[in-house]
Amino acid sequence: MKRISLILMGCGGVGRQLLHHIVSCRSLHAKLGVHLRVVGVCDSKSLVVPSNVLKMELHDNFLLEVCRIKASGACLSTLSGSGECQVFIAAKSRTKIIDIAEVLGKSTGLALVDCSASSETIEVLTRGVDLGCFIVLANKKPLTSSMEDYDKLISHARRIRHESTVGAGLPVISSLNRILSSGDPVHRIVGSMSGTLGYVMSELEDGKPLSQVVKAAKSLGFTEPDPRDDLGGMDVARKALILARLLGRKINLDTIEVESLYPKEMGPDAMSVEDFLGGRIALLDKDIHGRVGKASLNGNVLRYVFVIEGSRCEVGIQEVPKNSPLGRLRGSDNLLEVYSRCYKDQPLVIQGAGAGNDTTAAGVLADIIDIQDLFP
Repeated sequence: MKRISLILMGCGGVGRQLLHHIVSCRSLHAKLGVHLRVVGVCDSKSLVVPSNVLKMELHDNFLLEVCRIKASGACLSTLSGSGECQVFIAAKSRTKIIDIAEVLGKSTGLALVDCSASSETIEVLTRGVDLGCFIVLANKKPLTSSMEDYDKLISHARRIRHESTVGAGLPVISSLNRILSSGDPVHRIVGSMSGTLGYVMSELEDGKPLSQVVKAAKSLGFTEPDPRDDLGGMDVARKALILARLLGRKINLDTIEVESLYPKEMGPDAMSVEDFLGGRIALLDKDIHGRVGKASLNGNVLRYVFVIEGSRCEVGIQEVPKNSPLGRLRGSDNLLEVYSRCYKDQPLVIQGAGAGNDTTAAGVLADIIDIQDLFP
């Protein structure tokens, strides 16, 4: 039985769903000859580990209790009364992860799995690389930090997996890696990679006002609590940057041209969510309605996409032919078009659900299982 030791960083929706997947897939993984050995779980404030990481692991009932506690909004530190684990707080938790990495990294092997949405994990991850750890990411921020951090994380390309950073469980990263490793140069990528903005743009196509569509998207749970976190386009920009760097572009997030669907004077620093949704967003309806109409006269529709071509990497609203894959896209699906020498006239199209805790966690789990042959 191949034993993969791992530490999970991040107990939000994706992290909790990953723990549920690990527990529910025990029999499946046993048939594959794999056992996932969870030796640590941490949130932003604390870390829980078994009393002896070499001989013990956090058992399944304990992992489900972790999920219950975090879903209730409590911190992992509430588990400190349990005799089965040790709890480390604040900076001591980061130190303990490094200590475990030093013990397991180059002996039994250790995967650091980052399902957080924080930049604070970068220091631990880069240190883990030096200690021989494997890195599995759903968190986009480590790969969109400085080029120095990025180069460190990918310095041992076989030891990092990050499929879920772009398109949740869709095979975006793996497909691009296969194309590139075959010597087929990718010269253009166009992607609608935000379920929220995909939904918004396809609803606008039906003539609905932007203000109504955004409010509906929020009520359906498609947006962040503050919809401007989606409408600003920075999440799409991070995904674009990850793919651009995968193609070898040495660029940073601040060099990407990003079109926001709202002006700065309507930003979070200028007004509350309530004021934005209560009336100010309606001021944007006329302009976007005009753009929808103009695109329609050209036989096109509007989509919020990123475009990577040559040295260009930009994010925003583009007109696309109505009968193209992007033009036919409806709802919250993600879609990516890849153009290369082999896919010159007819692009490789990858489409499907590109968001959701379940889908993202499933992608992370697949990445963890994918590295099994690299463990001793």
